[in-house]
Parts: sequence; C-alpha cells; structure tokens
Amino acid sequence: MAAGHDAQRAGERVEALLAELGSQAGPQVMATAEELVSCLVELYGAGLAEMVRIIGEDTEAGPRLMARLAADPLVESLLLLHDLHPLPVEDRVRRAIEAVMPQLGAHAGQVDFAGVDDQGVIHLSLERGGHGCGSSSGAVQEAIEQVAIAAAPDPVGVSFDVVTAAPELPVLQISRRPAAAGGTR
Repeated sequence: MAAGHDAQRAGERVEALLAELGSQAGPQVMATAEELVSCLVELYGAGLAEMVRIIGEDTEAGPRLMARLAADPLVESLLLLHDLHPLPVEDRVRRAIEAVMPQLGAHAGQVDFAGVDDQGVIHLSLERGGHGCGSSSGAVQEAIEQVAIAAAPDPVGVSFDVVTAAPELPVLQISRRPAAAGGTR
C-alpha cells in the first residue's frame, strides 16, 4: 500500500508543480512543461508495454505473472492508463462489483453486468430487494458506478436498469386445529 500512496503523492506533486509553473510562467512555458510530462508518460508507457509483451511471450508463466501484476493496485492503474490491462472490460467490472458488494450490505440488492454498448457506456442491472431502503438506492448506485469506472476508465459512463423485486410473501403455516373439548368436531 505504501507504493500506491507514494505514487499518488508523486502524481499530486506533478499536478501542483504544473499548476505553480502555469501561474508563474507564460503560456509557452506551460505548454512546454505539459509536453515534457506527456513525453515522459509516453516513454514509461512504451517501457511498460515492452515488459507486458516479454511476459506475454512466456506461455507457461506469463498468464500467472500478468494476473499478479494486474492484482497490484499501482501496477493495475498503470496498465489501465496505457491500455495494457490483460483482463477485458467485462471481467474488470464484474471483479470490481464483486469486491464492493459486501461493503454495501444487504440493502444493495443484486447487480449484473449487461455489457458495454457501441457508445462506450457500461450497462448494469440493479435488482433492488422488495424490503430494501429506497433512500439508499442512490448511494448504492454511486458506489457501484465509482468502482466500475475505476476498473474500466475507457468506457464513457455507466447506465443502470433498476428493477425492484417483488416483496417476498410471508410463509403461512397451516395446521390442524386442536380438537374441541367433548370430542366433537
């Protein structure tokens, strides 16, 4: 986790330095600084792509190593940034939803991945329980949307088809009535 935290701090520092440079220098200097950062990102992305290619050539260990790399949050973010993630969008979204559902509790309902359309929108089906709290629906959708976009930043948005499940009917116990006193029925 320390590496992820350090990377986040480094990214924030780059943004702060660019903002500071932009406020103190003219537009030409700012454009040059942004181009420099872009070139560095491209360079590191090319190196990462080459590493992925080399790992992928190892048919025995390659898939296992790529899975381990994709499981690391910092490396996964870099793979996503450079469009090198080994898992398809569908698998990444499903995995992210499965990871967040226990945190949302029983009122979250059931979420199913329905696909990504031609416009790049992730479609999810959210089945709300008939006994759930309606006011939490927006919070649940927002949490699910955030993890879906984090897992697959390439799509342009998330669309929910919200379905409310029919309430569960209570189970009725049918039993014999006790025999009346005196033996007659």
